[in-house]
Amino acid sequence: MDSLVEIVAYCLLPNHFHLLIYEKDRGGISRFMQKLTTSYSMYFNKKYARTGGLLERPFKAKHVNDDSYLKYLFAYIHLNPVKISDEKSWSGKRIDKPETAKDFLNGYRFSSYGFYLRQPRPENVIIGLTTFDDYFPVNTDFGDLITEWINFEKDEHVKATP
Repeated sequence: MDSLVEIVAYCLLPNHFHLLIYEKDRGGISRFMQKLTTSYSMYFNKKYARTGGLLERPFKAKHVNDDSYLKYLFAYIHLNPVKISDEKSWSGKRIDKPETAKDFLNGYRFSSYGFYLRQPRPENVIIGLTTFDDYFPVNTDFGDLITEWINFEKDEHVKATP
């Protein structure tokens, strides 16, 4: 059976998750999300001996129609765990220590960040790059993109601070 989608990037957080998905067939994302959320709800309900709905609302989807938005999403998805990291290292929800951000992200095992840096990871089997094979041809390209966004966030925080 062919897959409905290709998972390009992901990040799991305590109360939500982000997926960047390439749809292989029309309607594939909706069918995939329905299967994913139904099976996870069934698993969770069985594990914790509960019944009923688990998710607060249906998933949100947005079409990616240009290269700059796609690069933004790669950075946004992979930088999202920074918001839940050690408060001593971060000023609120803004990045103020880029080197600490990368160290934190290197150790965060619930995202595809390490995959794009070509680090060996057990979950690599679920990431497909047939569509984006040459998007980040060398691991430094992805690292450079993340560094640019970290510095952008840091600069925006400095501008906003009186």
